[in-house]
Amino acid sequence: MPSLALPKVWSGLFNLVFPDSCRICDNPLTSVARYPVCRKCLEGAAPIEADYFCAACRTPFHTPHPLDERGLCGLCRGGMNGFDSASSYGFHEGTLRKLIHLYKYAGIHTLAKPLAGYLLAALQRRERLDLIVPVPMHWRRKWSRGFNQSELLAREVSRRTGVPVALVLRRARKTPPQAGLSDHDRRRNVRGAFRSTRKLDGQHVLLVDDVMTTGATVSACGAALKRSGAARVTVLTLARTDRRSFPSGPGALAKSNAAGGW
Repeated sequence: MPSLALPKVWSGLFNLVFPDSCRICDNPLTSVARYPVCRKCLEGAAPIEADYFCAACRTPFHTPHPLDERGLCGLCRGGMNGFDSASSYGFHEGTLRKLIHLYKYAGIHTLAKPLAGYLLAALQRRERLDLIVPVPMHWRRKWSRGFNQSELLAREVSRRTGVPVALVLRRARKTPPQAGLSDHDRRRNVRGAFRSTRKLDGQHVLLVDDVMTTGATVSACGAALKRSGAARVTVLTLARTDRRSFPSGPGALAKSNAAGGW
């Protein structure tokens, strides 16, 4: 009898350590991996598709009307100019949003490796890069979470491209969460919140983050890098908020966040 019970014990222990269903679709996992997500979900995030994009921040639009003669959107015309270009793989929704949520909030930092594949798919390979810089976290928030999700992503991109990572950005002060703030308040919240710890004379910096909402945070980071002499700052994120159907005007983003956005 004990010998018959042994396989059940081992099976129970195995399922405790290695979950038996995908945390995204709940289908059974057919192989052991370092993350509880099936291959279909890992590869199932859809890329951004749109007819019109801002020439700077790459915000997608249904029509060209929000863009001026230079191809810039309202946010970029309004002063969000800390970076030169930005690329994101997909919209912050569906499978990609769930993967990011598992990565950041469920502590499954091993997802950095497959998620970095999405970053590389969005990266403009023709650009020569000198440094990869992750968006920093305040030390208290990093201590609470246990890791900086942007730094792990940056290191994976570095490993595959050969471009070195440099932790040159620091948060000069802790800022309240951006969720629930209007476009204007987001920019004001992070203005002057970052500083660079070394000179970057003439270098092209790839700034890596997980999600881009309005671009206020990466714009503030980019401005700090440029104050230290960076010649060009390119932003690369996994996802961005789809703002094509948002109402315009002050407070529009805050209303969207209050309705359930991140």
